[in-house]
Amino acid sequence: MTIDEVVLLLKASQATGLTTLQEIILRSSWEGETYTNIACKADYDEEGVRKIAAHLWQLLSAFCKEPINQLNFRQTLENHRLSKAHQQLVKEFNKAATAISLEFPSGAVSLNSRFYIPRPPIEELAYAEMAKPGSLICIKAPKKMGKSSLILRLLARAKNQGFRTVTLDFQQADKAVFTSLNKFLRWFCANVSRELQLEAKLNDYWDEDMGSKLSCSIYFQQYLLSALESPLVLVMDEVDWLFEHQGIAGELLPLVRLWYEQAKGVEVWQKLRLVLVYSTEIIVPIKLTQSPFNIGLSIKLSPFTREQVLDLALRHGLDWTDGKDAESLMAMVGGYPYLVRLALYHLVGKGGLEGDLEQLLQQAPTEAGIYHEYLRQFVLVLQDEPELQNAFYEVINATNYVQLEPALADKLQSMGLINLEGDRSTVACELYRLYFRQYLKISEILNNNCVEQFF
Repeated sequence: MTIDEVVLLLKASQATGLTTLQEIILRSSWEGETYTNIACKADYDEEGVRKIAAHLWQLLSAFCKEPINQLNFRQTLENHRLSKAHQQLVKEFNKAATAISLEFPSGAVSLNSRFYIPRPPIEELAYAEMAKPGSLICIKAPKKMGKSSLILRLLARAKNQGFRTVTLDFQQADKAVFTSLNKFLRWFCANVSRELQLEAKLNDYWDEDMGSKLSCSIYFQQYLLSALESPLVLVMDEVDWLFEHQGIAGELLPLVRLWYEQAKGVEVWQKLRLVLVYSTEIIVPIKLTQSPFNIGLSIKLSPFTREQVLDLALRHGLDWTDGKDAESLMAMVGGYPYLVRLALYHLVGKGGLEGDLEQLLQQAPTEAGIYHEYLRQFVLVLQDEPELQNAFYEVINATNYVQLEPALADKLQSMGLINLEGDRSTVACELYRLYFRQYLKISEILNNNCVEQFF
């Protein structure tokens, strides 16, 4: 079992569910924390924590039919599978809870959502890396793969540990910001200052003779980091947005690498914990010794596994224990989190298909399907970029893999439309093949007719 399954089992089996304190004790004990630390975190007396924990170990001992205590809690439960009776108990609990807490899949999965599916060991690796002085984490995945949900949990963990946090989304910057490196770095520093609720004192540290990169580093080292008593987790989101401005990306990314390297010998830089989030391979010419993407912890989010799809279905109150429905859904949409969640939402939601998965899958690649509005967004992008459209058309009509121009392959991968292994491109899922084969074929016919009329 996972800790989430343990929590669900206890919630489902107790008439009063679990209190917040009980859940804190379970999750903290799973991470190996002492009762003293748990009491401090929960602002509760240690003796009270011990009594509550003892009751929890009794409940779990009854479920597992073997003694459970704080020391063997995780080891025993990880090797213990839910019985059929317990699976049914959790399923009924999920079904009842889903009726009042169903969430439409949009944006990051909230911290208190029961529909977040952990991806061990990714979360724990990221938490452990973030705790290291001067660390750097690179998170790469196509859109709608769960990057925002993971970042939300990283930031929550950082705040719980007393860290300061700042998130910069480069999409939010005005076009004028990218007209020069100096303007961009001043925007960068000003926004970090604002997020930290510190007065922006750029002119006190900026020196044109030294250059904007050195000025930026001095501003961080002598002002921002020196003013903080605790570490700073700085998330740079949508880093790919910078790739369209190669001059700026080619200067900022080596600068980030430099900050990481400086943390090895300069104590103040150890306060900085960097997180870079992006969707595609870097297409800016940078030497390997200057790139921040080949150091620190590299995380690549993959589609859900069959077991994770089954877990998510269970959380929606669906009885997919034989695995056939999960396999049918994955045959159409793979394990792409958003596509899977949208299907489950419609299967159990009011006004949905009332559990008719076969009908949902039949309609999926058509205009009557639940994915139509989502797929239309890609249609508009492909219409505006004929080269991208032709490249994707080649992929969806291939019986094997296709070798595309790297820039086109990277863009299609960042959109989540293809899988890319080395230089081999294949369509991401059958839904895309069926939907876009029909759309792009019509588009090709229309283009050919226009050419014939012209001549």
